[in-house]
Amino acid sequence: MKLKRTIYYILTAFLGLIFSAIVHTIVEVLTLKYSEQITWYTYLGGASCALHPVLFYGIFIVGIFGGLVLGHVWWKIVYIEKRHWRFKKSILCKNKD
Repeated sequence: MKLKRTIYYILTAFLGLIFSAIVHTIVEVLTLKYSEQITWYTYLGGASCALHPVLFYGIFIVGIFGGLVLGHVWWKIVYIEKRHWRFKKSILCKNKD
């Protein structure tokens, strides 16, 4: 059960990372569209970005941390409290018989 929870947390952290990449893309496109003067920053061995380093790393960290929090909340709802639609559906099916 502990391995299942660890994998669950890792996958939700990855989901948060994907969401942070989408947010980063949207913010950078809006920055490039509406900014009159653009300062380019270099990250990760040569990748250029128009976002300030605090914003760049902040979005990344918030995405991973948010994914971990989401994983914790979902784990609690689905596996501890059993408030999931499948559990409700199986309870309803048992009551009909």
